[in-house]
Amino acid sequence: MGFIDNALGTSPHVLAIRGRRAELLAANIANADTPGYKARDIDFAAALSRAVADQRGLAMATTAKTHPKHLELGGFQAMMYRVPLQPSVDGNTVEAHIEQGAFMDNAIRYQASVNFLDRKIRSLISVLKGE
Repeated sequence: MGFIDNALGTSPHVLAIRGRRAELLAANIANADTPGYKARDIDFAAALSRAVADQRGLAMATTAKTHPKHLELGGFQAMMYRVPLQPSVDGNTVEAHIEQGAFMDNAIRYQASVNFLDRKIRSLISVLKGE
């Protein structure tokens, strides 16, 4: 790991995972009326643990999925299908109010992560300039 990787820590991984989660949640919302569509989400903690382990060279073996409904995300089972509270007759598992809440929560956390990374980068620049 280089100086920049150490200085930035997990922030780049957090942003990448939050970005991917935003894409999935947006797709869920867009397909709220699509018969048979299965809502998906990311297990953020598992995805971040995997990314940090990969960065440190401690990659986990992924010979078998942990659950039949889990999908692989970058070699790790961090993406999964959401189980609906009220199943739909047409097989669609999207519950718009839950997806919208999750999307907003993720957006707020993404922005907080961007602000945190911005402060880290500004501090690095200040150190490099000798200020």
